[in-house]
Amino acid sequence: MQRLTDTRDDVTPDALWLVEHDPVFTLGQAGRRAHVLDVGDVPLLHVDRGGQVTYHGPGQLVAYPLLDLRRLRIGVRDYVHRIEQAVIETLAHWNIAAARRAGAPGVYVDDAKVAALGIRVRRGCAFHGVALNVDMDLAPFGRIDPCGYAGLRVASMLDFGGPPGLAAVKPVLLEALAAQFALTLLPVPPPRLAPPADASTSHAA
Repeated sequence: MQRLTDTRDDVTPDALWLVEHDPVFTLGQAGRRAHVLDVGDVPLLHVDRGGQVTYHGPGQLVAYPLLDLRRLRIGVRDYVHRIEQAVIETLAHWNIAAARRAGAPGVYVDDAKVAALGIRVRRGCAFHGVALNVDMDLAPFGRIDPCGYAGLRVASMLDFGGPPGLAAVKPVLLEALAAQFALTLLPVPPPRLAPPADASTSHAA
């Protein structure tokens, strides 16, 4: 997504990527190592998004909207608000009442965080995105201060009556994100991107 962002031009189509990561902790570009308590055998990667430390793993649906915000005429604050709203509407599909929290990006249900958000905007184009806990082992969150908040409770959709597995959630989240940004969804194969010219200077993705 870094290379796509750096090489796209004014006519490059926007994209929505959905992925499920292997277990990994990620620490944002301004993240404090003090919020990482005990990673154990799970890798810790420093990444170039905003925010502090979070965990990704099986059963979590990660959406990367790769959007030209200038072309969409959307500011960063509005962009974050729309991503959160898409997640809130996705949860509402399963009658899960969710909300955002002032000063703490993400989506919450009963004071528990179910979706963490971390983005970066470069040359007016957004990358990174939002991680929605669907049906996952939450124990690794106990090894960190999630998003920089000690003792923050983390939950999955399954805890509130959501579906098991990611299959049912993927199309609902895609449609909600597309609606927020007035995008038409067209399935395409993953892009084939050449490796960076100097891998030693590339950022972790």
